[in-house]
Amino acid sequence: QVQIEETGGGTVQTGGSLRLSCAASGPSLAVYHIIWFRQAPGKEREEVVCMDSGDGPSYYADSVKDRFVASRDNAKNTMYLQMNSLKPEDTAKYYCATSGQCTRSKNWRKGDLTYEFDYWGRGIQVTVSS
Repeated sequence: QVQIEETGGGTVQTGGSLRLSCAASGPSLAVYHIIWFRQAPGKEREEVVCMDSGDGPSYYADSVKDRFVASRDNAKNTMYLQMNSLKPEDTAKYYCATSGQCTRSKNWRKGDLTYEFDYWGRGIQVTVSS
């Protein structure tokens, strides 16, 4: 059984940076696509990035493109999300999840995560103050 834990969140001022880590215990996640998504209070989930399991490209949301960079260290079974030039609208709880594909279902923003992801963490809060 895979357990995932996100760390590295916190409060930062506008324009600051944070690096989130997503550590997995158990089997290697190398074969999975890794998704970072976020959810702010009262809002639907938003996929931030889907990172290919192989050498393929990562797909970033327009809202974070050129500011966030996802990476993975398969040897450590750990994934990272470097977040730069943070804005107040980036404030949310951030989650790391695994999937066999980067395509999300039509209702994923509100639906049951078990239909979307194989494993996911409890999330970590990121707050950007203005």
